[in-house]
Amino acid sequence: MAGLAADFLNLHLKNPLVLASGILGTSPSLMARCALAGAGGITSKSCGPEPRAGHDNPVALAWQGGVINAIGLTNPGAQEEVSLLHETRDRLKTLGVPLFASIFAPTLEQFGEVARVIADAEPNLIEVNISCPNVASEFGTPFSATAEMAAAVTREVRRAVSLPISIKLAPNVPMIGDLTHAVAEEGADAITAVNTMPAMLIDAYAGRPVLKNRTGGLSGPALKPIALRCVAEIASRVSLPIIGTGGVSTGIDAAEMIMAGATLVGVGSAVWEDGPAVFARIANELTGFMVETGYSQLGEMRGRAMR
Repeated sequence: MAGLAADFLNLHLKNPLVLASGILGTSPSLMARCALAGAGGITSKSCGPEPRAGHDNPVALAWQGGVINAIGLTNPGAQEEVSLLHETRDRLKTLGVPLFASIFAPTLEQFGEVARVIADAEPNLIEVNISCPNVASEFGTPFSATAEMAAAVTREVRRAVSLPISIKLAPNVPMIGDLTHAVAEEGADAITAVNTMPAMLIDAYAGRPVLKNRTGGLSGPALKPIALRCVAEIASRVSLPIIGTGGVSTGIDAAEMIMAGATLVGVGSAVWEDGPAVFARIANELTGFMVETGYSQLGEMRGRAMR
């Protein structure tokens, strides 16, 4: 029988499937629902130093290639988030499912400040979102744009907390391997790859972009080939574990992500599309694939496509 257990840093997950950040907010009941439905790990929605209402509607649209969104990092602010994370952590702990807390900030110093606040909730890992593609007009150039900026954020967060940290990178950078090496040098424990891809949809009849923000982040099936390439390149440069995220909606997708070099597999738009039950389906499909092809554990697949 094929085993889906996954070791990640100092954690042991029942399977490699992780709820990606930003899909279902940080409601403790929804996070627990995903865990009960079969998620191996849970990532909260990104929170920042202050509350944010996000962008005006329309902010999200499903289309034939996936989902495009410009939610705008809606969140209650770090101080309020801590209480939500405390309750979420306690619920997940009874289920044996780890909690990853996602953070963002508009300035270098605030990344450290938010990390310190969120560390009080004692999540199993802090995911550092330096790559949101739909708030650049407010925050300026994303910190994931250059190795120097990515390294500076990593250094700031590493100084602020002793918890494990994963740096979430963008797909639209020229040399993602260089960024990965830079953040690894500054103390990153893991990499999350990747965030959504900047994109736009236009309503030809209305003669204007569909989203109020004009541009947004593209996720879903259209993102998968890009994410696979990024994960493979990252795995070729560093030995850090990778949370491979982007376009995973089937067990075969998850297998491909692991074969590219991922240790865990983020699931996002598929949850938006099909609900939390998608975790059990993907896990069952992944088990079926492993039995069919003779893999007894995930480690036998990891990085196979790049050997």
